[in-house]
Amino acid sequence: MSQTVARAIDIVRFVSVRHRTLGEIADHLDVHKSTALRLLQTLEEGGFVRRVTGGGYGMGFQLIALGQLALDQVEARSLAHPILHDLSERYGHTVHLGELVGDQVVYVGKIDGRGSVAMGSRIGLPAQPHTAAVAKVILAYQDDSTRARVLDATTLTRYTPTTITDRDALEAELARTRERGWAEDDGEHEDYITCVALPVFDARGKVTHGISVTALRAVAPLEELRGHIEAFRDAAYEISKALGWGGDAHGRR
Repeated sequence: MSQTVARAIDIVRFVSVRHRTLGEIADHLDVHKSTALRLLQTLEEGGFVRRVTGGGYGMGFQLIALGQLALDQVEARSLAHPILHDLSERYGHTVHLGELVGDQVVYVGKIDGRGSVAMGSRIGLPAQPHTAAVAKVILAYQDDSTRARVLDATTLTRYTPTTITDRDALEAELARTRERGWAEDDGEHEDYITCVALPVFDARGKVTHGISVTALRAVAPLEELRGHIEAFRDAAYEISKALGWGGDAHGRR
């Protein structure tokens, strides 16, 4: 990848987190302000960044349009949407669809539940491999080299008292996830949130997607979500069948 292209991509990622000043962008790239400004001007012309109040820079609106086009091309998302919608309507919780994209699990679908509150998940953003149930369930079903590659790039940051911050403990959790067939998030990123996730199998029997059901702990503690695992598994199975999977809900042919 050319240095100019790499820097442009880095700028887009950098300003996607929050608005940045020219100085912050130059420091992040380790270049002179004039170099950063030339890159920003090109990106601004293309609609990939925009000026914001105060003189900083944020994500451009062209990215929203392109992001929507990219999402529309994700077949699993369109096939899963009505099933996820029904699941959210039935239980009132927020439901996500995650996908393994390169070395990240990315949220590609989200149906907000009734009375949902702000949470860190956003369509297009990566799910934390050591906290998000949907990331755990997808990683649990990968081959050893893929799983190791993803985990090698993961910083095991502690967010709450239940966050897994030890690599061996995380590996053991992923092994338990595959053995029982679902993953859990016991308030590991946001302590007021609980979540369970199930794998989605494609026509090859590979798990490149997963669904998760996320609730406020005060509304549905983890024990309650576990009590609905079979219903959640049925929903994941319906998506798997739509993707061409010919085995059972547990991944067996």
